[in-house]
Amino acid sequence: MKKIYETDPWLEPFRTAIDKRSASIRDCEKKLRRDSESLVDAANNHLYYGMHEECGSRVFREWAPNASKIYLIGDFNNWKRSEAYALKPVGSGNWEIRLPELFLRDGDRYKLWIEWPGGGGERIPAYATRVVQDPVTKVFAAEVRSDRPYAWKNASPKISEPFIYECHIGMSSEEEKVAGFEDFRRTVLPRVGRLGYNVLQIMALQEHPYYGSFGYQVSSFYALSSRFGTPEEFKALVDEAHGMGIAVIMDVVHSHSVDNVAEGLGEFDGRDDLYFYPGDAGRHPAWGSRCFDYGKDEVKYFLLSNLKYWMEEYRLDGFRFDGVTSMMYWDHGLGRDFGNYAYYFDAGIDSNAIDYLALANILVHSIRRDAITIAEDVSGMPGLAAPVAAGGIGFDYRMAMGVADHWIKWIKEIPDEHWPMWEIWHELTSKRSDEKTVSYAECHDQALVGD
Repeated sequence: MKKIYETDPWLEPFRTAIDKRSASIRDCEKKLRRDSESLVDAANNHLYYGMHEECGSRVFREWAPNASKIYLIGDFNNWKRSEAYALKPVGSGNWEIRLPELFLRDGDRYKLWIEWPGGGGERIPAYATRVVQDPVTKVFAAEVRSDRPYAWKNASPKISEPFIYECHIGMSSEEEKVAGFEDFRRTVLPRVGRLGYNVLQIMALQEHPYYGSFGYQVSSFYALSSRFGTPEEFKALVDEAHGMGIAVIMDVVHSHSVDNVAEGLGEFDGRDDLYFYPGDAGRHPAWGSRCFDYGKDEVKYFLLSNLKYWMEEYRLDGFRFDGVTSMMYWDHGLGRDFGNYAYYFDAGIDSNAIDYLALANILVHSIRRDAITIAEDVSGMPGLAAPVAAGGIGFDYRMAMGVADHWIKWIKEIPDEHWPMWEIWHELTSKRSDEKTVSYAECHDQALVGD
């Protein structure tokens, strides 16, 4: 396979940097695989951490290396700390507790009380797969749910040319309410099919405490947002879409995390940098959120296992990765015009994030060769949607973000007879010929601001 600098002469001066990037990705994959045959076999954090049923009991595990004591608290013990519900350290910063099933009932809400040198507080487990909000107090907590096997009826479709319907479940109703998965399945999905779309891209699936964030300030990465319904209802939606020949992908937010301590991963075990970069690098100056430390193996396992979990548990057909520009650059691409190729390979690049994004694509396509991955990037990073073997980062498609921005500008500000045809032509065709591009005439960026 030809390298991207062999097909694009403008990249020839950066041959060494591109080869170095490829070597870093290979080394990182080898390190994470350990003794496993593939990255898929190594990304199994979701099977170890969190709450699981095992031989008539429940086992719960958490990673909190700075903790000195951890208690499971909840409805089952009146939210009190007791030694009967104390977790035991089992090495490498991991904690564990095993309880007979009768100690915990479906529907019980629970949290962790974590103590650390100099303090302590309630935390929602990092690997919780069900998080609910109390309708009165508005407080979020994890919820006990027994395994409920779903009888899938339809196989995932294979999509060669995606025609995407982007949606937000809660905003999909014409009624004044937060719509749910069942509303969408009954009233919107049939219309999506009639219009000929073959890919459903869903926003805001990961749990987020602030509804106004539209799902982009995630707190619980493994939990399906409970405000839209149950996991079974979402599986029914995905299953029915598959039966109509429609693939389902999710907007996955691995670019940052909500800053909240009570609901999110912030100061989880008292440390400010457990999951996030230390100091200023761990805080996004524009979004007020936390930035993952992609150089830490534990964080990469957390995020990679997250992708595997969503694909296996809900049979999702791929992901649209949000905020990729923010991930790839230490300055998050803020204020850069990216008018020079050197910007893509200078000291401002977060190579840890590049490694993670490439590994994410390797993982997703190893689970399903025909899975769809789309990168939301405004910088134009060369090789973003080129194969890893060619020196790229491995996405199937990159988003042409400017098309939607220009479209709304043209129809709002310029009379039809004065449309700038050359500008339109340039915006639609000035893309890398060696990478696939997808764009929307309209997307949520326009819809949410009233356009």
